[in-house]
Amino acid sequence: MESNRRYAVWLSGPNVAVAEMARQVGYGAAVLDIEHGTFDLAALERYIPFLKAIGLEVIAKVLGPERGPIQQALDFGADIVAIPHVENAPHAATVTAFAKFPPRGDRSFAGGRTAAYGGFTDEWVRDQDRQTRCYPMIEDAGAIEQIEDILALDTVDGVFIGPSDLSLRRDRGAYSRTDGDFADLARIASAARAADKPWLLPAWSSAEKRFAVEHGADQMAVVMEHGALLAGLTAAHAEIFDIDRRSTLTGSNA
Repeated sequence: MESNRRYAVWLSGPNVAVAEMARQVGYGAAVLDIEHGTFDLAALERYIPFLKAIGLEVIAKVLGPERGPIQQALDFGADIVAIPHVENAPHAATVTAFAKFPPRGDRSFAGGRTAAYGGFTDEWVRDQDRQTRCYPMIEDAGAIEQIEDILALDTVDGVFIGPSDLSLRRDRGAYSRTDGDFADLARIASAARAADKPWLLPAWSSAEKRFAVEHGADQMAVVMEHGALLAGLTAAHAEIFDIDRRSTLTGSNA
């Protein structure tokens, strides 16, 4: 099936079969939850090129807002780095600089995969800065309050929304898709549209999916690996439990 990079699968570990099934179904991108998942550096070094080889765009949600995790994900070949826990615009300016080479940013050169294991040129630097994208995550109260300033940064190519943490940090408690939650999402979407930069939303529910489509999201993470497994296990268990119960009630298993 033809893939669409607009639809992303959320992966929590380097599961080859899940990635292959996602690509087979038609997903065109994968969010790697390095921050909360089970990825280590050796797995990422192998898994990222595998995902790209089967046709999935790679969005690496890195371990934290630090130089090392950002540069490692890009050196391994990630198309996009999503940086969690960006506190405000000054913080965004510092950490997103690690994703772009000087003079635009402060990324360090590594003569590995992205440089074809050789040297580099000024043209290569420009191509890397253009082709690899940096998305600070908007999941902190300070980040949404300064969203316009964050989007104005030359080192920021778009934003990745973190609704759950954003709800907690905006004193709404656990994320439950309230009017306040959707008001925050709308504010971010509007700011991104005004800046002419893309935004990505984890859209698990039908309401979030509709919101993302109606407000022009560039990409949506529409299913989690663990959620898909739980849904499949639950459905199979519910089916056999119901069949077994009905059989017991009618005495047909005697």
